[in-house]
Amino acid sequence: MIKAGMKWMFLIIGTMIGAGYASGRELWQFFGHNSSLAILLFTIMFTSCCFTIMSISFHKQSGHYLPVLRAIVGRHLTGIYDWMIIVYLFTTTVVMLAGSGATWQAFHFPYRFGVLAIVIPLILLFVWDVKGIVIVNSFVLPLLIGGLLFVLILFVKDQDLSLFGHVHEMSNWLAAFPFTALNILPLIAVLGAIGNQMEQKGEAWIASIGSGLVLGAVSYLYNNSLIQISEEIILYEIPLFAILKHYPYAMMLFMSAMLWIAIFTTAASGTLGLVTRFREYLRQPLWILAMGMIALMLPFTSFGFSTLVEYLYPLYGILNLYVLASLLFYPLVSRFKI
Repeated sequence: MIKAGMKWMFLIIGTMIGAGYASGRELWQFFGHNSSLAILLFTIMFTSCCFTIMSISFHKQSGHYLPVLRAIVGRHLTGIYDWMIIVYLFTTTVVMLAGSGATWQAFHFPYRFGVLAIVIPLILLFVWDVKGIVIVNSFVLPLLIGGLLFVLILFVKDQDLSLFGHVHEMSNWLAAFPFTALNILPLIAVLGAIGNQMEQKGEAWIASIGSGLVLGAVSYLYNNSLIQISEEIILYEIPLFAILKHYPYAMMLFMSAMLWIAIFTTAASGTLGLVTRFREYLRQPLWILAMGMIALMLPFTSFGFSTLVEYLYPLYGILNLYVLASLLFYPLVSRFKI
């Protein structure tokens, strides 16, 4: 049970830590100064929502997200949010592809080369169906989280920063709600596709609490570091590079590779949510569905990474507030005992 729970925990973290999060752009967009309470609230709500989604998914033994979505928002709103999830997954996967372009561009490669560098392995990953994504997440995410924590802790130590110097600044606490809501729809899409692969409900406890604690700790440490360089962030498409400029080129190279892995895992999760949704209608292998879906996405990557994050993420964060509220109150109002 513990091994299976850890497997789903890495799937959750892989869905969450994408180009927007790992680069620092998403965190800075919502948090920044005065956000210690907001990050604590996010940790609690995120853990609760993950457990509820996984419990419903396990109860219904679902193979895609629609049964889970119907249980959360009700039959009448399912159609609306179904399309919202489709559009959300499509556009945020576009953000991941654009993030790959921005990462490679930082090393003077053409933007289009960076986009194509993620497309080919992304399609090949789906040759192994859902198992391919789970295996990749289980292997690369400990490396990613470890690398990110190493850089952040080293930055705090080298700059002689106080870990809790801003803990009393709480006025931005409302940001926790759109930030959590932003990340709910992809979790419904991805976790709704694994219900029929879960064997025990205890897996949901391990995955939910573990992912919530990891993401809460990393978010606080990352945001605390970004506050110290707030005047420089405006100069960087990827805020993480503003931190890495203080270190040797080799470290920047390593963390850029880690950032690209984060982009890849979230692009894979978004594509997974889309292709499992349409598989029963199109009845094609997942890799063919993935190839068709990604081909539709490519023209939209021309908008650029930071522009997509700046406008799309806050919009989705607001639109998803109803889903967040439904998930938080679900254990209280549902007859299904989670």
